[in-house]
Amino acid sequence: MSVKALAAAALTLNAFVWGLSWWPFRLLQNQGLHPLWATALIYVFALVCLLTLKPQAWRGFLKHPWLWLLVLASGLTNVGFNWAVTVGDVVRVVLLFYLMPAWVVLLAWPLLGEKPSAGSLLRLALALGGVVIVLKTPASPWPVPDSLADWLALMGGFCFALTNILLRRLNQTPGESRMLAMFGGGAVMATGAAVIGMGLGLVAAPPAPGLAWTGLALAISLAFLAGNLALQYGAAHLSASATSLIMLSEVVFASVSAVLLGSGELSTRTLLGGTLILLASLLAVVSFRRR
Repeated sequence: MSVKALAAAALTLNAFVWGLSWWPFRLLQNQGLHPLWATALIYVFALVCLLTLKPQAWRGFLKHPWLWLLVLASGLTNVGFNWAVTVGDVVRVVLLFYLMPAWVVLLAWPLLGEKPSAGSLLRLALALGGVVIVLKTPASPWPVPDSLADWLALMGGFCFALTNILLRRLNQTPGESRMLAMFGGGAVMATGAAVIGMGLGLVAAPPAPGLAWTGLALAISLAFLAGNLALQYGAAHLSASATSLIMLSEVVFASVSAVLLGSGELSTRTLLGGTLILLASLLAVVSFRRR
């Protein structure tokens, strides 16, 4: 198998892990472990593994203060997505999360100095139109988020776009420092959100250690770590446009698995809105490839 084929397979593996992550998170919640605590455990595990192999990774934070913003953005991405897919309709959550082309257009100007072009404004309009269709229900007079899952998905998607913008801005920093920021963000922000949620009565305390849920949590941690390593390998051997295109398969994995397992609904409204959102993403990939 060629290097490019291996890279494509690695990226598909990462998309598969993220696309099906909602299922083990729900299994853990059924055993009393809130998705925020599960996220914290996963990234603490990843953080320990990284610092064991790359103990010098923290030094980059002294030279590149923007890494602290990456900690915040990456951590809130995981908080939003993992919590949303656990409590909401998975198909709807994933589509709202992938509103990234719209957020990128809005964030790239102040952070990267990239003024929106006619094409980027078209992608923005397509993505926002898709969101309006997804959010508009017969019961609501206005297309606004009507659940915690909706708000979490939109927040997670915004932070996901900010994470990608920051990774472009920080592309000259050491790779291990960027990974430390992302793993540390997942651990710190999920733990902080879980503690605050407990104080507000939204999050239950983690259950006593048990073989069933600790074994499942370890398996998910290993899967996420393997997925991240696969992403690093795949993105290093393929163009950014090819990487983005393959990563969109996460939407397919999540939607199909959710519908088959009864945790998602493919209504006409969702299909139409989702088509516009994915079309905006595909146009963004094509535009990036031309540049």
